[in-house]
Amino acid sequence: MRFWILIAIVGFGLAMLLWNHQTGRTFGLPNDDFGHFVQLAAIGALIATGLLASRRRLGETLRNAALWLLIALLFVAGYVYRDDLTSIADRMTAGLVPGRAVLTTDSSGAQILVLHKMGNGHFQVKAEIDGRHVSMLVDTGASSVVLSYADAERLGLEPETLDFNMMVSTANGVSVAAPVRLDSLAVGPIERRHVRAMVAGPGKLDQSLLGMNFLGSLGSVEIRGDELRLRD
Repeated sequence: MRFWILIAIVGFGLAMLLWNHQTGRTFGLPNDDFGHFVQLAAIGALIATGLLASRRRLGETLRNAALWLLIALLFVAGYVYRDDLTSIADRMTAGLVPGRAVLTTDSSGAQILVLHKMGNGHFQVKAEIDGRHVSMLVDTGASSVVLSYADAERLGLEPETLDFNMMVSTANGVSVAAPVRLDSLAVGPIERRHVRAMVAGPGKLDQSLLGMNFLGSLGSVEIRGDELRLRD
């Protein structure tokens, strides 16, 4: 029965639109509005006949309708607040994944890159050097960006051909390093070109360091609790 009622409504609406095609109005309504009315009438008839057919299970039908309405509202809310939800998800991920930087916005609208402290008390970041990802420790005590020998090899800098003629102080004592220049160094959206850096000798540095020649080029470097906030 529902099928034939639906066919009757749609058929009647189509016949009226064809009949009044030249005049542009049907029952005093513009044809476009009348067409929308026919669509709504068909949907309403479908719902009404469904409710009548299930009148013995009206409570269950209403519960199902409420459930679908709740699901639709959740989807709508997710779409409306998608930016806020993305920001929350990024901050949660940054707290769980060491080195994951989160881009946020302060009250003035300025963008800030936020890093979360690791379990060992240091701030670690996944930087991009010459198109390759490198895990680095943020070190305000290092005057320059310092690459470990292994990272220099991965970046194709051929450290075996470099001149290790610079004396540097590290946590392991005085060591030698070789000067290099990086085409690009980026932390999230913050990028610097033609960055001076050093390559530590073999076995002298376990992890590359993000030093002050990069950090000093930023607008601000601020530590708030377990967060390091970088403003370009």
